[in-house]
Order: sequence, then C-alpha cells, then structure tokens
Amino acid sequence: MPFYIGLMSGTSADAVDAVLVDITDRHCRSVLSHKLPLPDSLRSRITDLYHPGQNEIDRFGSLDREIAECFATAVQQLLQNAQISADGITAIGSHGQTIRHRPRPETGRAFTLQIADPNVIAEVTGITTVADFRRRDMAVGGQGAPLVPAFHKAVFSAAERYRVILNIGGIANITLLPEQCGAVRGYDTGPGNGLMDAWIQRNLGRPFDDQGAWAASGKVDHRLLTKLLAHPYFTLPSPKSTGREEFHPNWLDQILHSHPSNKPEDIQATLLELTAISIAEHIRKETTKGEIFVCGGGARNKALLSRLQQLLPSFALDTTAALGISPDDVEAAAFAWLAMRTLQGAPGNLASVTGAAEDVILGGIYPGKNWRGLRGV
Repeated sequence: MPFYIGLMSGTSADAVDAVLVDITDRHCRSVLSHKLPLPDSLRSRITDLYHPGQNEIDRFGSLDREIAECFATAVQQLLQNAQISADGITAIGSHGQTIRHRPRPETGRAFTLQIADPNVIAEVTGITTVADFRRRDMAVGGQGAPLVPAFHKAVFSAAERYRVILNIGGIANITLLPEQCGAVRGYDTGPGNGLMDAWIQRNLGRPFDDQGAWAASGKVDHRLLTKLLAHPYFTLPSPKSTGREEFHPNWLDQILHSHPSNKPEDIQATLLELTAISIAEHIRKETTKGEIFVCGGGARNKALLSRLQQLLPSFALDTTAALGISPDDVEAAAFAWLAMRTLQGAPGNLASVTGAAEDVILGGIYPGKNWRGLRGV
C-alpha cells in the first residue's frame, strides 16, 4: 500500500500532528493519527520568533533542530501505535513550523520561513522526507499559501455540488470547489482560533476555549468588533494570505488600549464573532449557496459552528468527517499528499489560488534509508 506520513504544526504551536495515510491521487484514507503536545517552554520560544527580536539566528538555529526532533519523535510514536515499520512508509511530508510569513512586505522581497530541519527528520526516522513546500511557489510569484486547496480539489470535489472547504486553525482559510470542476480558488480569510486561544490562555490559563463555551457566556461588543473588522486585510482582493504577523495579541492589545474595558468573556465573544463574520463575508462574496465542510481545530468549537450556520443559512454545514477524513487530520494529510506529488514530479500548488505564475513542483527531497530514487514512485 502507498503509505505516507504527514506532519503539521500550526500557528498555535501547541502540538505536532502526525497522520498515517494510504494515499493516491484521488484517494486518501487516514489510517491512524497521533498528536504530540509541545511543552509550554518550547511553544513560548517558538512564538517569540514570530516577531523580530534579539539573537534571532541563534534562536532560529537551535529551534530548527529541536522542533525537527519533536517531529521525528511524533513519527516514531505514530509508527509504534500503528505497528508499522519505517520500511513500510514511502515518504514523510513535513510542513514544518512557520515562524515568519511575509507575502506582501512593505519593503524588500516577499518570503516565508518554516523550520524543523528535514535532514534531522530523515536521519532519525530513516524515512525519505519532503519539506519546504511554500518557498517554490513564492519563487514563481505566489503567496506560498494556501497550499492545501490542491489536495482539497483532489479528494473533496464533487462535479454536481459547489463545495467550500473551511479550515479553521490559528488562521482561517477557504477552498472554493465549484461544481462541474470549475476553477478552484482559495485564500486566508483572517483570524481563526489564534486570537481566541491567546485571550483565554492569558485570562484563564487554558490553551483553548473548549467548544466555545467561554465565548458563549459573553456578549459581543459591536463597537470593538467594528474596530477589529477595520483591519485592511479583510478588504484585500485574492489571492491573499496572512498569519500572526498581522493578527496577533499585540494588535488586539493596541485596539483594546483605546477601547473602554470589557469583561474578558465579552472580548472572547467578540473575537469569536470576528472569526465568524470574516469567514462568512468572504464566502458570501464567492457564492450564495452550497456545502461547507469544516476542518482544523475550529471544527470542535460548537459555538463558532453554530454562529456560522446562522450567518450562512443557505449553506449546508458539516465537518470533513462526512467526507471520510477527520477534521483533525486534513491539513497533515494534505502535506503527505504534497510529498507524493513531489516524488512523482508533479505540481503541488494551484496558481489560481496562490497567484503564482504557474503550477510547479514543490519542496525539497531529503533521502532516508528507504530512498530508492524517483523511479517507480
């Protein structure tokens, strides 16, 4: 069987998601998944790198290797749980940990940077590793994100239905899959869970708002919401992508500084509304009806999904579990699929999504002990 492993750590930097998949071009079956939590101390050092600071090169170099070791550990634990040897895996697709994403710099050139040294992953696991997917898209003028729409097109599209795949991680993004195999588009809509996670961590010491219960206990502050929605990103045309460089706790603090104090739960409710409205407005600009399938951590936020259904009453709303892949597994599985495409010598991006000049083969290949070259992959 063509087994691959996908590795993903999102902007929240709370865990490494490892997914074992049986995968071909138009078929993806999640066999087993494993989540390796990252220690708070490591998470803090990762998030410190999200913004410019002192000794960045030393901190970058050390974390590049340490995170790679965590990725490799996640692979080893997944294989042990699945009772499969490394020899049974064709390749690992590693997204890495994004520490900077500048698709529209005010000065200089656009760039993106993910760490988790794939040399270490390949050496420790013995499995050929494909990584550094985003920078090749940027090299041909793309935003380097989102890359998952190509995977969504391959495994989730339906000729007779307009489908929207909504990924709600730290940042939210949508993939638009028109009926009759129309042109696929996709982009980041703005904040997902990131601001809500940071706010509840600061106020209650919890890593996330379980099912959105804390947000549901508060009331939306519409004046604050208006200020948040004034961020220029929301009115940018696609293709576009964003990250913590724009939607970060300091940005929220700057707005709160000039805003009358609220109960913490009211601010959480307002942040949930910000996520819901920014997603809904972007979807409504694209289509008036269809099916929405949600993946990512936000798929577990009942309050958020309920609000999205209220804002988008003409859409059927479900999670990607209805399409055969757990919401927690989709993004990691996408990078396993992208690894397969790279080994096949096939493009992995969609120029219509990222704004690249053309579709290109993504990533670099780091041979493991199982490397037999590209022939026969």
